[in-house]
Order: sequence, then structure tokens, then C-alpha cells
Amino acid sequence: MKPLALLLLPASMLLSSCGGGGFGDTSVANSPAVLNVSGWDPKERQRGGAGYSEHDVSALRANGALGLIARSAKGPLLDDKFPAFLKSTDRQGMLLGAYHFVTMNQDPAFQADSFVDRVRATARAQGISSRKILLVGDFDTASSPDRLVKFIQRIEKRTGVTPVVYLENSDRLRASLSNASSAEKSIIRRAPYWIALYGPGGTERNMSSGRPLTPDSLMEKYGIWDEWAMWQYGGVVWQGGRSTAKHYNTGSWSSPRYFGNMAHPMERNVFKGDTAELQSFWDRHGWAWW
Repeated sequence: MKPLALLLLPASMLLSSCGGGGFGDTSVANSPAVLNVSGWDPKERQRGGAGYSEHDVSALRANGALGLIARSAKGPLLDDKFPAFLKSTDRQGMLLGAYHFVTMNQDPAFQADSFVDRVRATARAQGISSRKILLVGDFDTASSPDRLVKFIQRIEKRTGVTPVVYLENSDRLRASLSNASSAEKSIIRRAPYWIALYGPGGTERNMSSGRPLTPDSLMEKYGIWDEWAMWQYGGVVWQGGRSTAKHYNTGSWSSPRYFGNMAHPMERNVFKGDTAELQSFWDRHGWAWW
């Protein structure tokens, strides 16, 4: 695997394509980029520019992406593009990640077992080199603290590593987790928090202060974590059969509509730290599956 630093674009290219601004030390321009994909990707071309597929993600790397987290399954429904995304990401020397959408119609511990089995079997079948794979649980807005705990503990038992937690943003989920017991919170806190926050207004506004919601203020609403690890600032909404880019873009934190020169809208994230810290994070929470 090539050092992460070699995958970065020159700073001038990142700044020109991504804009400046930031919250503290976190901005598009100075934070490592991590993308997440599923069977819905690549979405339609919306402009001239570079393309990609589940079989070739070289354009993502060329635009500065250091890692790619692909969906393994949504509950019992396997994502048929997961094997190809995993292989093509490995081929580019990018950091490997996998996520499972934890649905409400199955026991979360059972889903954790299925996730672990799927990742290992896929990595073996695709001839992935001996490199760690980051494991992520993506939780539905109707999830409860005990469901997060069951998933986290089962992943830990099966793999020896704590997975990352991605939360679908909703008032209901925030209320549920903020009222979790101390014991539940202590377990959930072990899992790094991957924030989903595309915009500062509307239902995502900090109603207690009237100020736009930021990653830090969103994290505080859960009453669990002291820090967040990754921020999904860019995603899409489906309107009239077309994906419309949605991204956090204010005077205090600016982001572009697209990722670099890519022609497709994408789910985009920044890691809170530098490239060395990103590698360390992957080493701590990545699973040595072989």
C-alpha cells in the first residue's frame, strides 16, 4: 500500500476545488477525504468531468479520496456492488471500509454476525491483500440504545475491534440515545461517531439557541461522545427520479457541490485530523479479517 501522503492532491488543487472556511481545524481544504458508496452508486452524470464505476475508482483517488467505505448490506438484503467496490478500492491502495445498515426487522446481533461473515467471505473471494477493513454500523432513525449496544458488542466479540457508528439524523434518535442508561452510553461511547449533517437550517437547526447546527452542537445533543471522528457533510436527496446534491455550505464552513472534478454527485466526508491520524484511526478500528 502506498503512503497516504502520496494519494493527496497538491494543496493548491484542493483549495481551488473545495473552497476554504472551517469549524476549528476542520474544513474541506485541510481535512482528509473519505467517500462512502452503495449499490446506488455511481449516480447519474450531472456535468462534464471524471467518471467512475464499482470496478474502477481511480478517479476518486485522483481527486484526493484516501478511503472508501462501501455498503455490504441493508439488513438481509446484500448489496451486489460491494465485492467490486472492495476490490477496486484495494487495487487503488485506498483505505478499505464496509458498512451495514442495521434494519429494524432483525436482531442487531444477528446482523452483526451476518456483516462480519459477509466482509470476510467477500475479501477472500476478491483476493484482497492482507489489509484491515474499517467496520461501520449505520443505524435507522427508529433505533434504540440497546440495539446499538447489541451490534457494537457482537462486532467486538467477533473481531476484537470496536466498529464506527453512523447515525441517521433525527430528533427521535437523538432523544432516544440521550436518554440511554449510563451503562449503555459507556458502551456506545467506545464506538467513534460518524456524523451525518448536510445543512445548518430547518429541522437541523439548534432550536435552543437559534443558531445553525454545527457538528459539535449536534454531537452534544446525544450526551454520549466528547468528540466526533468523521463528518458526512455532502450527500444527495432524490427528487423526481434524480439525485440532487445536498451539502453543508455556509459562510463559516464552505464546501463544493461536487467532489473535485467528478461528474457524479457523491456522499462525501471529512476526517477530523490529519493523514497520519486517519491512518492510526483505521489501524485501531479496522479489522484484520484474514
